[in-house]
Amino acid sequence: MPAVALLPFTITPSRKSSSPSAFRLTEKFVLLLVFSAFITLCFGAIFFLPDSSKLLSGVFFNSGVETDTSKTGTDRDANIFGADSVERKLAKIRKDHEKALNEAKDTLQKKPDEIKQDILSEKDKVAQENMVFKTNGGNAALPYLDFKRPPGVVGREPADPETRQKRDKVKEMMKFAWDSYKHYAWGSNELKPISKQGHSSNLFASLLDLSDTISVLLAVSVSLPEDKFNAEVSVFEVNIRFVGGLLSAFYLSGEEVFRKKAVELGEKLLPAFNTPTGVPWALLNIKSGIGRNWPWASGGSSILAEFGTLHLEFMHLSELSGKPVFAEKVMNIRKVLNRLDKPQGLYPNYLNPNSGQWGQHHVSVGGLGDSFYEYLLKAWLMSDKKDEEGKKMYYDSIQAIETHLIRKSSGGLTYIAEWKGGLLEHKMGHLTCFAGGMFALGADGAPDDKTGHQMELAAEIARTCHESYTRTNLKLGPEAFRFDGGVEAIATRQNEKYFILRPEVIETYMYMWRYTHDPKYRQWGWEALQALEQHCRVEGGYSGIRDVYASHPNLDDVQQSFFLAETLKYLYLLFSDDDLLPFEHWVFNTEAHPLPVIKKRTDK
Repeated sequence: MPAVALLPFTITPSRKSSSPSAFRLTEKFVLLLVFSAFITLCFGAIFFLPDSSKLLSGVFFNSGVETDTSKTGTDRDANIFGADSVERKLAKIRKDHEKALNEAKDTLQKKPDEIKQDILSEKDKVAQENMVFKTNGGNAALPYLDFKRPPGVVGREPADPETRQKRDKVKEMMKFAWDSYKHYAWGSNELKPISKQGHSSNLFASLLDLSDTISVLLAVSVSLPEDKFNAEVSVFEVNIRFVGGLLSAFYLSGEEVFRKKAVELGEKLLPAFNTPTGVPWALLNIKSGIGRNWPWASGGSSILAEFGTLHLEFMHLSELSGKPVFAEKVMNIRKVLNRLDKPQGLYPNYLNPNSGQWGQHHVSVGGLGDSFYEYLLKAWLMSDKKDEEGKKMYYDSIQAIETHLIRKSSGGLTYIAEWKGGLLEHKMGHLTCFAGGMFALGADGAPDDKTGHQMELAAEIARTCHESYTRTNLKLGPEAFRFDGGVEAIATRQNEKYFILRPEVIETYMYMWRYTHDPKYRQWGWEALQALEQHCRVEGGYSGIRDVYASHPNLDDVQQSFFLAETLKYLYLLFSDDDLLPFEHWVFNTEAHPLPVIKKRTDK
């Protein structure tokens, strides 16, 4: 069956190669004689024309510094270079001249075959140096990398015609959303699909957030938008979108420019770690290197889901750059966390980077906490299951979450509440719905034969999140839904009723399909796709909705970059065979950018 790429825009790039040209033997002799005659003529003029020292200082040693023309030539030369300096340079020129003539004489005394062999050896040397330089993207700071594309970049076409048709529909949606962004908002942060114009902020989200799936489509060298970084940016967002997207683009395409740019950008983030504890600031001015935290975050605290969602990308930055500093920074965060007492075994969402103490005791598997737990599990998986510390931290935290946060409604729906100073708020956010996929992904490694229990828990969370969709008029889920006051899986507050094209529910469907092949997950995904097409698609792209319980959608006029990077990508994978980005070889960062498992090297 014909092979297909990861997404409709991922193709194999063409590469141009060139080999150094060589002179024929006769041309070599002619050039050598001309060069020797030129040297003799030049140095003869220098040594025998009058005021030769002035000529040398003005022509060969001029540094571009203007001098006082009222001084004599001798005084000016003496002041700038000194008489001794001029004589030393003259002596060096004479020595180099004699060396060149001797080398020319030695070459002319060699046999033609020996000269030819010398030329070929020199060509091989230059070609080797050129290859290493090109492989490093012209950056001598990066080590040579013998790139081998990880398995699973290309998968088979689905054998089932209906599944293939549904995947083709996702492909068409992706192309439409991308073409709309390119046509109306190229270079802007995101697209306003109703206004048909760009929506800009400090982040250059759409273009780099999609670099793993459109890297070849762009057919241009990535140029980081330095002007966009002359203001504060979120370290978390830059890492998961920009660094993660560039790393994925490199691993999927092998194009060295993406490795180079990922490392460059990672280095720009390092000043964020300049705190007393090494726990990074949330915000960083990349140009000045000055960082700070969100003013609303519990007395200037750093946020668990932000400083805890750097590990995957930074481990790969060390792997690709040969620089351990990236791995050291994120491993230090673990040291800080492991020294702290955890209330009820839980990780609060706030940590002060100056004192190294917890802020407000608010615990959530949704916003502010979510991807911290995800990255503990994926760090273990990405290390080829060698990171035992990450594994222990994940399963210990899941045990505490199950004990203190996971509850079941009177109607039989399992949900994950939020914990505030020991009191539960019976609310579950759309962001929390990723947890179904996380539980499924981690079920196989669960301790004490709890694999089956973890899969059951994953299925229950998937069902609850599906119910949050089906209980709305538009069949798209709200930002948050509650289990109190006689309601279940329904948003009761107006500021929780919106839908901004989020991916977490689709993400869980994709993981559940991969691990169970239960057709209901593909059916649920198709229902969500149809609702997106019916209510969110407009002439200029896809828009979010302000109230999913309204009879007619009130659109918010924003096509979020994660809709392309995550929602549509997970839909595409949901209708693809398991050999496309298989989980034994790949993990997804929290922005759905695939990163390969770091296998232990056997060539050492």
